[in-house]
Amino acid sequence: MNIQIFQIDAFTDTLFGGNPAAVCPLDYWLDDAALQNIAIENNLAETAFFVPLQNNHFYIRWFTPEFEMDLCGHATLATAFVIFEHLGYEHSEIVFDSQSGLLKVKKVGAYLELDFPSRPPQKADLPKTISDGLNMQPIEVWKARDYLLVYDSEEDIKNIVPNLAIINQLNMDPGGIIVTARGDAEDVDFVSRFFTPQATVFEDPVTGSAHCTLVPFWAERLHKTKFRALQLSKRGGELLCELQHERVLIRGKAVTYLKGSIEL
Repeated sequence: MNIQIFQIDAFTDTLFGGNPAAVCPLDYWLDDAALQNIAIENNLAETAFFVPLQNNHFYIRWFTPEFEMDLCGHATLATAFVIFEHLGYEHSEIVFDSQSGLLKVKKVGAYLELDFPSRPPQKADLPKTISDGLNMQPIEVWKARDYLLVYDSEEDIKNIVPNLAIINQLNMDPGGIIVTARGDAEDVDFVSRFFTPQATVFEDPVTGSAHCTLVPFWAERLHKTKFRALQLSKRGGELLCELQHERVLIRGKAVTYLKGSIEL
Protein backbone atom coordinates (compact mmCIF):
# COMPACT_ATOMS: atom_id res chain seq x y z
CA MET A 1 0.00 0.00 0.00
CA ASN A 2 1.39 3.39 -1.05
CA ILE A 3 0.32 6.66 0.56
CA GLN A 4 1.28 10.05 -0.84
CA ILE A 5 3.17 12.33 1.51
CA PHE A 6 4.03 16.00 1.22
CA GLN A 7 6.12 18.12 3.54
CA ILE A 8 5.12 21.77 3.52
CA ASP A 9 6.66 24.79 5.24
CA ALA A 10 3.67 26.80 6.48
CA PHE A 11 3.35 30.47 7.43
CA THR A 12 6.31 31.40 5.26
CA ASP A 13 7.17 32.06 1.63
CA THR A 14 10.76 30.90 2.14
CA LEU A 15 11.94 27.31 2.16
CA PHE A 16 13.26 26.22 5.58
CA GLY A 17 11.20 28.95 7.26
CA GLY A 18 7.87 28.81 9.04
CA ASN A 19 6.60 25.54 10.46
CA PRO A 20 7.03 22.22 8.62
CA ALA A 21 4.10 19.81 8.49
CA ALA A 22 3.61 16.46 6.79
CA VAL A 23 0.38 15.97 4.83
CA CYS A 24 -1.00 12.57 3.82
CA PRO A 25 -4.07 12.29 1.57
CA LEU A 26 -6.08 9.13 2.24
CA ASP A 27 -8.92 7.43 0.36
CA TYR A 28 -10.19 5.98 3.66
CA TRP A 29 -9.11 6.02 7.29
CA LEU A 30 -6.37 3.71 8.46
CA ASP A 31 -6.53 2.53 12.04
CA ASP A 32 -5.36 5.02 14.65
CA ALA A 33 -2.23 3.03 15.46
CA ALA A 34 -1.06 3.32 11.84
CA LEU A 35 -1.72 7.07 11.79
CA GLN A 36 0.18 7.51 15.03
CA ASN A 37 3.10 5.43 13.77
CA ILE A 38 3.35 7.51 10.59
CA ALA A 39 3.46 10.68 12.72
CA ILE A 40 6.16 9.13 14.89
CA GLU A 41 8.19 8.16 11.81
CA ASN A 42 7.82 11.66 10.32
CA ASN A 43 9.10 13.14 13.59
CA LEU A 44 7.59 16.57 12.86
CA ALA A 45 5.45 18.70 15.14
CA GLU A 46 2.34 17.65 13.17
CA THR A 47 1.26 15.22 10.50
CA ALA A 48 -2.13 15.91 8.93
CA PHE A 49 -4.31 13.22 7.38
CA PHE A 50 -7.48 13.85 5.38
CA VAL A 51 -10.14 11.91 3.50
CA PRO A 52 -12.64 13.25 0.95
CA LEU A 53 -16.29 13.63 1.92
CA GLN A 54 -19.28 14.63 -0.19
CA ASN A 55 -19.78 18.13 -1.66
CA ASN A 56 -16.07 18.93 -1.84
CA HIS A 57 -15.64 18.62 1.92
CA PHE A 58 -12.79 16.79 3.64
CA TYR A 59 -12.30 15.37 7.12
CA ILE A 60 -8.97 16.31 8.66
CA ARG A 61 -7.05 14.93 11.64
CA TRP A 62 -3.71 16.01 13.14
CA PHE A 63 -1.16 13.86 14.96
CA THR A 64 1.99 14.83 16.82
CA PRO A 65 4.54 12.05 17.45
CA GLU A 66 2.88 11.69 20.88
CA PHE A 67 -0.91 12.03 20.40
CA GLU A 68 -3.80 13.30 18.28
CA MET A 69 -4.47 17.05 18.45
CA ASP A 70 -7.90 18.70 18.53
CA LEU A 71 -6.81 21.62 16.30
CA CYS A 72 -3.70 22.61 14.37
CA GLY A 73 -3.30 25.73 12.28
CA HIS A 74 -0.07 25.25 10.38
CA ALA A 75 -0.88 21.66 9.34
CA THR A 76 -4.33 22.80 8.14
CA LEU A 77 -2.70 25.54 6.09
CA ALA A 78 -0.26 22.96 4.72
CA THR A 79 -3.09 20.56 3.87
CA ALA A 80 -5.06 23.26 2.04
CA PHE A 81 -1.89 24.19 0.13
CA VAL A 82 -1.47 20.55 -0.96
CA ILE A 83 -5.11 20.30 -2.08
CA PHE A 84 -4.95 23.58 -4.01
CA GLU A 85 -1.46 23.24 -5.49
CA HIS A 86 -0.85 19.51 -5.90
CA LEU A 87 -4.20 17.72 -6.17
CA GLY A 88 -5.92 19.74 -8.87
CA TYR A 89 -8.65 21.22 -6.66
CA GLU A 90 -10.62 23.72 -8.77
CA HIS A 91 -12.79 25.46 -6.18
CA SER A 92 -11.81 28.65 -4.34
CA GLU A 93 -12.64 27.38 -0.85
CA ILE A 94 -11.96 24.17 1.07
CA VAL A 95 -14.19 23.02 3.92
CA PHE A 96 -12.71 20.66 6.50
CA ASP A 97 -14.73 18.83 9.11
CA SER A 98 -12.75 18.13 12.28
CA GLN A 99 -12.85 17.56 16.02
CA SER A 100 -13.10 21.36 16.33
CA GLY A 101 -16.03 21.68 13.93
CA LEU A 102 -16.03 23.09 10.41
CA LEU A 103 -12.84 24.84 9.32
CA LYS A 104 -12.68 26.78 6.05
CA VAL A 105 -9.65 27.76 3.98
CA LYS A 106 -9.79 30.04 0.96
CA LYS A 107 -7.39 31.86 -1.32
CA VAL A 108 -7.01 35.57 -0.66
CA GLY A 109 -4.50 36.98 -3.12
CA ALA A 110 -1.13 35.37 -2.44
CA TYR A 111 -2.32 34.06 0.94
CA LEU A 112 -4.39 31.18 2.23
CA GLU A 113 -6.91 32.26 4.88
CA LEU A 114 -7.92 29.91 7.69
CA ASP A 115 -11.34 30.38 9.31
CA PHE A 116 -10.97 29.00 12.84
CA PRO A 117 -12.93 29.17 16.11
CA SER A 118 -12.11 31.94 18.58
CA ARG A 119 -10.93 30.66 21.97
CA PRO A 120 -10.84 33.64 24.37
CA PRO A 121 -8.80 32.98 27.52
CA GLN A 122 -9.86 33.40 31.13
CA LYS A 123 -7.80 34.67 34.05
CA ALA A 124 -5.82 31.84 35.65
CA ASP A 125 -3.19 31.05 38.24
CA LEU A 126 0.32 30.16 37.15
CA PRO A 127 1.18 26.54 37.94
CA LYS A 128 4.30 26.27 40.09
CA THR A 129 5.96 23.96 37.57
CA ILE A 130 5.68 26.58 34.82
CA SER A 131 6.89 29.31 37.17
CA ASP A 132 9.88 27.22 38.26
CA GLY A 133 10.64 26.29 34.66
CA LEU A 134 10.92 29.83 33.29
CA ASN A 135 13.79 32.26 33.83
CA MET A 136 11.37 35.20 33.59
CA GLN A 137 7.97 35.53 35.25
CA PRO A 138 4.91 36.88 33.40
CA ILE A 139 2.94 39.94 34.46
CA GLU A 140 -0.39 38.18 33.73
CA VAL A 141 -1.62 34.60 33.33
CA TRP A 142 -4.63 33.49 31.27
CA LYS A 143 -5.85 30.14 29.96
CA ALA A 144 -7.99 28.65 27.21
CA ARG A 145 -6.75 25.33 25.80
CA ASP A 146 -3.24 26.69 26.34
CA TYR A 147 -1.77 28.78 29.11
CA LEU A 148 -1.24 32.37 27.94
CA LEU A 149 1.57 34.22 29.72
CA VAL A 150 1.83 37.97 29.13
CA TYR A 151 5.13 39.87 29.33
CA ASP A 152 6.17 43.51 29.24
CA SER A 153 8.10 43.57 25.97
CA GLU A 154 9.17 41.80 22.80
CA GLU A 155 12.67 41.63 24.26
CA ASP A 156 11.30 39.63 27.20
CA ILE A 157 9.79 37.10 24.80
CA LYS A 158 13.12 36.73 22.99
CA ASN A 159 14.99 36.23 26.27
CA ILE A 160 12.77 33.53 27.78
CA VAL A 161 14.76 30.35 28.35
CA PRO A 162 12.59 27.41 29.43
CA ASN A 163 14.05 24.72 31.67
CA LEU A 164 12.98 21.61 29.79
CA ALA A 165 13.69 19.26 32.68
CA ILE A 166 11.20 21.14 34.84
CA ILE A 167 8.52 22.06 32.30
CA ASN A 168 8.50 18.57 30.83
CA GLN A 169 7.10 17.36 34.14
CA LEU A 170 3.78 18.84 32.98
CA ASN A 171 1.23 16.78 31.10
CA MET A 172 -0.83 19.27 29.11
CA ASP A 173 -2.31 16.95 26.47
CA PRO A 174 -3.12 18.57 24.09
CA GLY A 175 -2.31 22.10 25.26
CA GLY A 176 0.83 24.17 25.54
CA ILE A 177 2.27 27.42 26.85
CA ILE A 178 1.98 30.67 24.89
CA VAL A 179 4.20 33.60 25.85
CA THR A 180 3.30 36.95 24.31
CA ALA A 181 3.90 40.71 24.34
CA ARG A 182 3.24 43.72 22.16
CA GLY A 183 5.50 44.03 19.13
CA ASP A 184 8.25 46.63 18.96
CA ALA A 185 7.84 47.52 15.29
CA GLU A 186 4.98 49.80 14.25
CA ASP A 187 3.64 47.21 11.83
CA VAL A 188 3.76 44.30 14.33
CA ASP A 189 0.88 44.22 16.82
CA PHE A 190 2.05 41.34 18.98
CA VAL A 191 4.68 38.63 19.15
CA SER A 192 4.65 35.18 20.69
CA ARG A 193 6.41 31.89 21.25
CA PHE A 194 4.85 28.50 21.97
CA PHE A 195 6.14 25.63 24.14
CA THR A 196 4.70 22.12 24.29
CA PRO A 197 5.71 20.10 27.36
CA GLN A 198 6.74 16.48 26.70
CA ALA A 199 6.58 16.98 22.92
CA THR A 200 9.21 15.86 20.43
CA VAL A 201 9.28 19.45 19.15
CA PHE A 202 9.33 21.44 22.40
CA GLU A 203 9.16 24.93 20.84
CA ASP A 204 6.74 25.06 17.95
CA PRO A 205 8.04 27.30 15.13
CA VAL A 206 4.65 28.82 14.18
CA THR A 207 1.41 27.91 15.96
CA GLY A 208 -1.78 28.81 14.12
CA SER A 209 -4.11 27.38 16.77
CA ALA A 210 -2.47 29.52 19.48
CA HIS A 211 -3.74 32.58 17.61
CA CYS A 212 -7.30 31.42 18.25
CA THR A 213 -6.54 32.65 21.79
CA LEU A 214 -4.00 35.38 21.04
CA VAL A 215 -6.27 37.27 18.64
CA PRO A 216 -9.30 37.71 20.95
CA PHE A 217 -6.93 38.52 23.83
CA TRP A 218 -5.12 41.28 21.94
CA ALA A 219 -8.33 42.52 20.31
CA GLU A 220 -9.60 43.50 23.74
CA ARG A 221 -6.26 45.05 24.73
CA LEU A 222 -5.51 46.96 21.54
CA HIS A 223 -9.12 47.82 20.63
CA LYS A 224 -8.77 46.59 17.07
CA THR A 225 -9.68 43.48 15.09
CA LYS A 226 -6.92 43.18 12.47
CA PHE A 227 -3.35 42.24 13.37
CA ARG A 228 0.07 41.42 12.01
CA ALA A 229 1.69 38.90 14.34
CA LEU A 230 5.15 37.37 14.46
CA GLN A 231 6.17 34.14 16.14
CA LEU A 232 9.73 34.56 17.38
CA SER A 233 11.06 31.04 16.93
CA LYS A 234 14.35 30.30 15.18
CA ARG A 235 12.52 29.58 11.92
CA GLY A 236 10.09 32.45 12.46
CA GLY A 237 6.67 33.03 11.01
CA GLU A 238 4.26 35.78 10.00
CA LEU A 239 0.50 35.61 10.52
CA LEU A 240 -2.07 38.15 9.38
CA CYS A 241 -5.06 37.77 11.68
CA GLU A 242 -8.56 39.16 12.06
CA LEU A 243 -11.25 38.68 14.71
CA GLN A 244 -14.75 38.29 13.27
CA HIS A 245 -17.19 37.74 16.12
CA GLU A 246 -16.60 34.14 17.26
CA ARG A 247 -14.18 33.29 14.46
CA VAL A 248 -10.50 34.04 13.91
CA LEU A 249 -9.19 34.49 10.37
CA ILE A 250 -5.51 33.67 9.93
CA ARG A 251 -3.65 34.29 6.68
CA GLY A 252 -0.34 32.75 5.74
CA LYS A 253 1.74 31.47 2.86
CA ALA A 254 3.32 28.06 2.28
CA VAL A 255 5.99 26.37 0.17
CA THR A 256 6.63 22.74 -0.79
CA TYR A 257 9.72 21.02 0.57
CA LEU A 258 9.06 17.36 -0.26
CA LYS A 259 6.80 15.07 -2.31
CA GLY A 260 6.97 11.31 -1.96
CA SER A 261 5.20 8.13 -0.91
CA ILE A 262 4.97 5.92 2.13
CA GLU A 263 5.01 2.15 1.67
CA LEU A 264 2.90 0.24 4.19
